[in-house]
Amino acid sequence: MIILFWTYGFLTPWTSCALAQSITDRLSGSPKVPWQISADTVDYDAASTTYHARGNVIIEKQAARLVADSVSFNHKAMTAIADGHVVMTVGGDVLTGARVELNLDQETGVVHDGTVFLKENHFYIHGDRIEKTGKDTYRTEKGSITSCDGDRPDWVITGRTLNVTIDGYGTATHAVFRARDVPVLYTPYILFPAKTRRQTGLLFPEAGVSSRWGFNWDQPLFWAINDSTDATLYTHYMQERGTKIGLEYRYALANDSYGVIKADGLQDRQIDDGTPEATQKWGYAGDAWDRPNTDRYWLRAKVDQELPWDAKARLDLDIVSDQDYLTEFRDGRSGYNETRNYFLAAFGRDLDTYDENTRTNQLNVNRTWSRYSLNGDLIWNDNVTNRRWEESDDTLQQLPVIQFNSVKQQAFGTGVFWDLDSEYTYFYREDGERGHRSDIYPRAYLPLRWKNFLSVEPSAGWRQTAWVMDRREDETLDRSTYRQIIDARLDLSTELSKVMGSPVAAVDRIRHSARPQVIYEYIPDQDQSDLPYFTALDRIGEKNLVTYSLTNTLTARTTKTFRSTTKARDSLVSEGGSGLTNPMQGGTPMPTSFNYHRFCRFYLEQSYDIAAARDDQPEPFSDIYGELEFNFGRYVAVDSNARYNPYDNNISSHNIGAAIADHRGDRLWIEHSYQKDAFESIRGTLSVKLTDRLTARGEYERNLLAKKDLLKGAGFLYTAQCWSVDFFYAREGEDNKFLFSINLMGIGGFGE
Repeated sequence: MIILFWTYGFLTPWTSCALAQSITDRLSGSPKVPWQISADTVDYDAASTTYHARGNVIIEKQAARLVADSVSFNHKAMTAIADGHVVMTVGGDVLTGARVELNLDQETGVVHDGTVFLKENHFYIHGDRIEKTGKDTYRTEKGSITSCDGDRPDWVITGRTLNVTIDGYGTATHAVFRARDVPVLYTPYILFPAKTRRQTGLLFPEAGVSSRWGFNWDQPLFWAINDSTDATLYTHYMQERGTKIGLEYRYALANDSYGVIKADGLQDRQIDDGTPEATQKWGYAGDAWDRPNTDRYWLRAKVDQELPWDAKARLDLDIVSDQDYLTEFRDGRSGYNETRNYFLAAFGRDLDTYDENTRTNQLNVNRTWSRYSLNGDLIWNDNVTNRRWEESDDTLQQLPVIQFNSVKQQAFGTGVFWDLDSEYTYFYREDGERGHRSDIYPRAYLPLRWKNFLSVEPSAGWRQTAWVMDRREDETLDRSTYRQIIDARLDLSTELSKVMGSPVAAVDRIRHSARPQVIYEYIPDQDQSDLPYFTALDRIGEKNLVTYSLTNTLTARTTKTFRSTTKARDSLVSEGGSGLTNPMQGGTPMPTSFNYHRFCRFYLEQSYDIAAARDDQPEPFSDIYGELEFNFGRYVAVDSNARYNPYDNNISSHNIGAAIADHRGDRLWIEHSYQKDAFESIRGTLSVKLTDRLTARGEYERNLLAKKDLLKGAGFLYTAQCWSVDFFYAREGEDNKFLFSINLMGIGGFGE
């Protein structure tokens, strides 16, 4: 029979436990919702204040459910005993056993001959006797733990004693790691993570073997300082090089106020003193400098900070000890590649390339209004080779740069528009010319349109630049000088388009648009040889140029039609909504919505230099420049550009990148880059799913001009339900790397 307990006597003790936290909370649920019990028989022993339910007992309330052959509950002691085929679920957590003893007040209990499944960690704890010793702690004698499903798990850790703290660590004594039923590793004591949230502790290490490093081991220690800050300490032992120590500090004070500071360094045991053997083993033959230093380091940081008056600040630091450091340490947790990817994802700002010897450091403070913006910058370019190896340093610094700009806007309600660029910069060099430069550049526009066919926009600008020099290399030149240049521009464009049907069923319509454009630019010839030179702005050459281009785009439209419920339909009808048709079709279609996707863009451009033609220069026409982009969802993507020389009848440069994928997860990416008489290279990656679990992958890069392989690598990734193994071999230059890692779901990984 089924008995529903709505009486005060049974309801009161169970709802009183709702005042507790965690598991007791989840067991109790809302005090307004009664527990429901079904059993063959239920009786109450007043002397012991205990309820006894026997035969197909089911006790449930909201997310909690207990099934057993019999249950005894003492509502004064808040203890319960369930016997026979016990299955208890709380949310996604599941407890099974022959017998379960619970103390709801203390949130403790014992499971006999049972299993505890913790969904958030996907952990299974097995044991003859599993004790819940606290809110989030478990202990078992002769028990085991795994994150694998099934009666024969792929891996399991067994131990004489096993202790687990959820969102903490687990320990086992006399532990044996078993693959299936085969013992693989024994240790008298093991510590492993059992975390779902960030928490202080050791992270799993990375290990590998390299020709340059020898055997290496990178052990990180994570410190969760508080909810808004954390730090990670890296200790990277390298057999051939020494130990590199690194620190990463992160903080987040608000949505727009956060930052990351990273630093690492070592005393290197090896140097590149210029001898062929040292350069081959410890240096890089491609650069022009030796590396005799042993003190090596890299400091980098990115910070975004909100300031008063709606201003914002951004800081970028990138200071490295020598020209080889970032090439040497491109890989690994604290390497260049990992740092760059993290900065791009978190801040949207890049680093200079790893082989760039001049590193950009910048502090920017900006304030933006609807039509105006004010920017202040301190830019320090750290030239590593000049600072380290040269007697003089003529690296240009900009301390500060102040810019005030306005967007294009209408002038006093007329048909004329204007915008403004203005800048003040102080240029500093340790050796060489120094001085101040101010530049103001207003521009006026008169946009016109002839019917719906042609857009015409003439514009004119008046640039005024002044210099006041602190130091000039030629003392005979004036320290104060001024320049003004007037330029003109004429922009003509139109757009033709047509909407067509689609041969693809998933696409409703395709729109093809063609936009031809002609731009004429004029800047008069002006002698500027006596002016200071800091940047390209100091030399504005003559321009009498016509540029013509054609842009073709193909855009796909897909349709989504949603059917309304009766209530939604009635609401739309009562509000006079449009687009409701044919109410006899079992639900009225809602107004149609569309998705638009530009899947193809083809751009061509060429210029004709009138000034060059007047000077009888033999090649007034520029290269023909083209861009081609295809993007067919996640399956095919092509991004390419090229320059064609009409006089030599050949391609002077091109970059072609393509990615192809399929529904299985196979993916090929390849890029070919070429510049005449300069370089030609090809690189690519391939990932092939041999089975649902086994993926083969490879990398390749070759300098085609020098006929030299830069990178060759191959490996495989095997992923099971609760573990994965990744093996990869790479040869990069003269360096051989073997990378191997194992990841156990819920426990972590090992290797690099």
